[in-house]
Amino acid sequence: MEPSTHNPVQSHTIRRVLGPIHVWALGVGIVLVGEFMGWNLTIKQGGSLAALLGLWVMSMMYVGQVMMVSEMATVMPEAGGQYTMAKYLLGPLAAFNVGLMLVFEYAMLEAGDVIVVGQLLNSLNPDIQILPFTILTLLVLAFINYRGAQATLTLNFVITAIAFTCVIVLLFSTNFYDPQATLLQLKELTNGLPYGPLGIMAAIGYSCWFFLGIEGTAMAADECRSSSRSVPLGAIVGLATLLIGGTITWFVCSGLIPAGELGPSVYPLYDAALATGKLFVAIALFVGSILACLASANGCINDASSAWAALSKDTLLPNVFAKEHPKYGSHYRAILFLLPISLSFAMTGLLDQVVTFSIFSALMVYLLTCLMFYRFRQMYPLGTVKRSFLAPLFPILPLLVAVIVLCGLFGLHLNYGINLISGAIFYLLASVWFLKRRAKFIDQDRFLEAGLKLWGKPKWM
Repeated sequence: MEPSTHNPVQSHTIRRVLGPIHVWALGVGIVLVGEFMGWNLTIKQGGSLAALLGLWVMSMMYVGQVMMVSEMATVMPEAGGQYTMAKYLLGPLAAFNVGLMLVFEYAMLEAGDVIVVGQLLNSLNPDIQILPFTILTLLVLAFINYRGAQATLTLNFVITAIAFTCVIVLLFSTNFYDPQATLLQLKELTNGLPYGPLGIMAAIGYSCWFFLGIEGTAMAADECRSSSRSVPLGAIVGLATLLIGGTITWFVCSGLIPAGELGPSVYPLYDAALATGKLFVAIALFVGSILACLASANGCINDASSAWAALSKDTLLPNVFAKEHPKYGSHYRAILFLLPISLSFAMTGLLDQVVTFSIFSALMVYLLTCLMFYRFRQMYPLGTVKRSFLAPLFPILPLLVAVIVLCGLFGLHLNYGINLISGAIFYLLASVWFLKRRAKFIDQDRFLEAGLKLWGKPKWM
């Protein structure tokens, strides 16, 4: 049997080398792929106007989410993002579920990225074998993450900047600024709200795809030179980048592709580039789409392995996964363990199923984050714990975020109800396994020791 003690596992090897630009690259790099594919399901399920409304409503939710996470992450005694918050605010069972949900959110998003890379290559020539490229892509990205966070996020900054530049190139190629020469035909090609209010609800659920994973910036708090500055600044600038990019994406794609064709498109930005009839633009968006997928998968490996290692360090999983590389400081065992899981899902080619499970896992984490933030403010009111960043409008902020998340879950349920039920059953069974097989290894006092030492006893103790 494993000892029921907290395992520090060489946490001193993690190097504080990241700044706001790395946090921006981590957040935007994971999420930018949502502008190149997947987001157009909002048009398929809700219509053109519902897609735009869903984008802006969901952006409000993510602003609130980032504010709450930033306040909590910068005072947490250890890395792990929302997992660590659940650990100190909700207890072992909730921490296990949040950690598992984060792992599958990023692992499924990573699998979806690789699926799209394969489909893009296959669009050039149907005879191209997708599987070798899928395996090679994941192996290369896993090796980069194996070398440590700085190498991972420096690469993400470069390829994310290139991919975002491609979106801007597409925008200006349409001559949108000249009413006489513009290629955009929004009035003729959009379809408004064909499904009414229910269409808006469905679009809100899928609009997560524009921002899914931005909250993962909190995962890098322990590796930042100044987490109180880098995490909130990098995350907020990242959100602004994604909102601008998402609006441009909707504007350009809706003006170039009829709504009936845009909804089911596998790679809408690339299709929009083809619609311009300009070869250079088509090549740029093909390259941009590939790079966006690579940046996303690269960041997802970083976040999923961080969450898995955090679970292992606290004995919620076997502690073999917690070991860090002696030279690079990376969670190399977690990276190697999760690699075949993402690969197996990517090999199915079922993009919509993979995306749905990723979104469902993310929305459940967001809902629990609202509860964690409320509990944090109740346990440690303002003035009792030094906060480097203060989220505004408490308690309205967590309530508003929770309402939008519930609307998103309802919208997702309209078309993927069975998937949501299956996901809930999976996490329920995982919880039963945890209570029967892992809970006995946890020493409650040592589990919460770092938080109590840093903050003192909460208000009601």
